[in-house]
Amino acid sequence: MPKEKKIELKDIIVEAIKERKGKDIVVLDLQNLEQSIADYFIVCHGDSSTQVDAIADFIDREVRSKLQEHPINKEGLDNLQWVLFDYADVVVHIFQEEYRKFYKLEELWADAKKDVILEE
Repeated sequence: MPKEKKIELKDIIVEAIKERKGKDIVVLDLQNLEQSIADYFIVCHGDSSTQVDAIADFIDREVRSKLQEHPINKEGLDNLQWVLFDYADVVVHIFQEEYRKFYKLEELWADAKKDVILEE
């Protein structure tokens, strides 16, 4: 995916999360890390399974309508504790807060450039 399209995808996802009131939005830039599996990780959380579902659904709809892109993989939509959308170069993690605190995903990628978009 061209760099401009990756950035546009990242920005659309972040705006979709904001629109559905996702909390503590963090973008991890993994481009300069040797072992990275994507260029960006976007991490956020919702207060309930209902909110996690709403965030995930809105991301999916916005990316499809604006970029005609579909995730190559979706996980976690059955229990809505940790939903993952894999767009190859951009991976989205939508947690319920307690699971985000438990898994500490941002700490696993501590060497990445961290951009805090929205913190509450």
